[in-house]
Amino acid sequence: MVEMKIFGLALDEQSQVPILILKDIEEKKVLPIWIGAMEAMSISISLNKINMARPLTHDLMINILETMGAKITKVCIVSLKEGTYYAEIHIEQEDTVYVIDSRPSDAIALAIRCDAKIFANETLLEDLQKHLNKDHEVVLKDEEAEKWTELLERIGDEEFKYKM
Repeated sequence: MVEMKIFGLALDEQSQVPILILKDIEEKKVLPIWIGAMEAMSISISLNKINMARPLTHDLMINILETMGAKITKVCIVSLKEGTYYAEIHIEQEDTVYVIDSRPSDAIALAIRCDAKIFANETLLEDLQKHLNKDHEVVLKDEEAEKWTELLERIGDEEFKYKM
């Protein structure tokens, strides 16, 4: 497993679906995960440390676990099957570790709230990197395309962090 961190939230311009972007600690591998709008909102609220008057669903889950003497120790993005990512939440209670199947967005929303580490399966990342590193055909070859490319290359990481 490879430890990951949240790089940011973005909006897929074509589909208008939020994307959660994870990077490994060395920032060499990227894991984009398309998520639902409500999950993106929950993640954004937590990342931006916005206090809500009443607990949201992910906050409620953390409260329940803490009341039961359990804690989330880590979350893992374990596989990609037919275009869907699968994750696991590792919960420890006394001497027992429970591994719970989860959507990555929910697992990460919980991890943020309790400072649990986020991991991704190394084979999954390697397969994804091969796909991302394939040669891409240049579709736009005019001056306008070159201007956009230059602009995107100048934009820093901070300008994309946690925005939707």
